[in-house]
Amino acid sequence: MKRFVLLALIAMFAFSGCAWFQTEEEKTAQELIHDGMDQYNDKDYKDAIESFEKLKDWYPFSKYAILAELKIGDAYYHLEEYEDAIAAYEDFESLHPRNEAIPYVIYQTGLCYYDRIDTVDRDQSTAHKALETFERLRKQFPKDPYSIKAEQNIKKCQKSLAEHDLYVGLFYYKSRHYKAALQRFIKVITNYPDVGVHQKALQYINKCEEKIKEAVVK
Repeated sequence: MKRFVLLALIAMFAFSGCAWFQTEEEKTAQELIHDGMDQYNDKDYKDAIESFEKLKDWYPFSKYAILAELKIGDAYYHLEEYEDAIAAYEDFESLHPRNEAIPYVIYQTGLCYYDRIDTVDRDQSTAHKALETFERLRKQFPKDPYSIKAEQNIKKCQKSLAEHDLYVGLFYYKSRHYKAALQRFIKVITNYPDVGVHQKALQYINKCEEKIKEAVVK
C-alpha cells in the first residue's frame, strides 16, 4: 500500500512539474511579440529573431504572426545578414502580396543589395540587383512614399554602374582594345546619360573611333 502511495505521489509530482515547465516556457503570442519588439528596440536582434520565430512556429494564425514575419527581415537587415533578410522579405511578399507593408518590404529588399555595392573597379552585381528592385518598386507603387524615397537610391545605383563601365572602358582603351572600349563608352551614354560621366565617355568615344580609323588606314 505504501508503495502504491509513493508511486502516486511521484506521478503527481512529475505531472505538476511538466505543467509548470509548460507555463514557464510556452509563452502566449502576445507575450512573444512584446518580448520580440522589446529586444528589437534594444537592438538585441538575435534574441528578437528567436522570439519572432517562436511566435511564427507556435502561433502561425495569430494576428501577431505577420508582424513577426516582417520584423525577422528587419532584424536580419540590422545584423547585416543581408541574404537572410532578403529571404525573409521575399517570403513575406510571397505570403502577403496585398499587405500594406509591401512597398516597404520591396524597398528594404533593395537596400539589402544597395548597402553592399562595391567600388567601381569591382563586380557590380549588387548594384544591378538593387537597381532592378528599386525600379520594380517604382513601377508597382509609383506614388508610394517608399517609391519616392528610392529615387535617390536609383540614381546612385546608375552612377555606380556607369562609372564601372567607364572604368572598364578606360582599361580597354589603355590596353589598345579600342573596339571593346568603344562598346563600353557607348553603353555609358546609352544607359546612363544623366549621372555625370557621359561627357568623359563621349570624349573617349571620339578617341576610340579615331584609333580604329587609324588602324584601318594602316
